Amino acid sequence: MKTNTLGFIGGGRITRIFLQAFKNKSVKFDTIIVYDTNNDVLDNLKNQFSEIITTESVSEPSKQDIVILAVHPPVMMETLNHLKDVLGRKSMVLSLAPKIGIDKMTEILPTSKIVRMIPNATSFVNEGYNPVSFHDSFSSEGKEQFINIFNVLGHTFEVIEHKLEGYAIASAMLPTYFWFQWEKMEEIAEKTGLTTKEAKDTIYNTLKYANELFYQSGYSHDEIMDLIPVRPIGENEDEINTILNSKLMELYEKIKSNPALEVM
Repeated sequence: MKTNTLGFIGGGRITRIFLQAFKNKSVKFDTIIVYDTNNDVLDNLKNQFSEIITTESVSEPSKQDIVILAVHPPVMMETLNHLKDVLGRKSMVLSLAPKIGIDKMTEILPTSKIVRMIPNATSFVNEGYNPVSFHDSFSSEGKEQFINIFNVLGHTFEVIEHKLEGYAIASAMLPTYFWFQWEKMEEIAEKTGLTTKEAKDTIYNTLKYANELFYQSGYSHDEIMDLIPVRPIGENEDEINTILNSKLMELYEKIKSNPALEVM
């Protein structure tokens, strides 16, 4: 798979994440063209990544080696219909949106070279966890070449397509369930007398090694939880578990059933 050019349809958050990941690792392409309907979005991207070409025409990025659909699910069908008449004959299509499956995309687009990925925000620092699914027409060699290209984002790996929406809940959106809590813990730590640096270092290192203990020690979850005798918010754990279960399963069902839901 010879890939020298990229075309982005959509210039929002995830496009910025991809571009930053490439920049971090000094990955170069002959051409990167970004299309968006919002000129301010394009101007901001161009200021951050001077090497890209921005355009108000969807046809230009649609002719590149890999055409990356970085749009929200509510406008995906409209985007596919725009793309079908201008897509390059040899172009591959990479969709970053949940919900719209490969079969549906194949019905509209004049190609079977279609890949879906559920990207992770940690790709911003080249530490993503990015599952991908391929159209059945891809060879093993073609899959391997694709993954080698995008491994710069972090761990890029193949999964069965129907699991992608599960990865959206369990991985892509996972940090949002915790980041605000870490921020609050920094604030609390500073109130107890720690400096800002001490607070950040303490929380970062404790979380890092707590994660290793929980997932890599070989002990059961109950055994690990029993290592700390005091659980200050233990009385609220059932409530928190109920919130997580109800909110996330509700969101999962909406992603699976409602094409108008905006989740990116």
